[in-house]
Amino acid sequence: MDTLIPYESLAPETLASILDDIVSRDGTDYGEYDLSAQQKRDQALEALKRQEAVLLFDTESETVKMVPKETLQNYDLI
Repeated sequence: MDTLIPYESLAPETLASILDDIVSRDGTDYGEYDLSAQQKRDQALEALKRQEAVLLFDTESETVKMVPKETLQNYDLI
């Protein structure tokens, strides 16, 4: 099961750590050119602010993931 995490409820340091973890994972692809970690983090934060993406806590793996908001119906949310 997954739990929706409102990014606004997180302390700035916690949110920064979560975004760092997400953008540094294997398999994250940002197109044909390389971006710095800061640029990736900024893009992820902007997607959250624009409500294009959300943070979910995966209770099975005990990790946080960022998913497109349009795919929420695919998740078993608590």
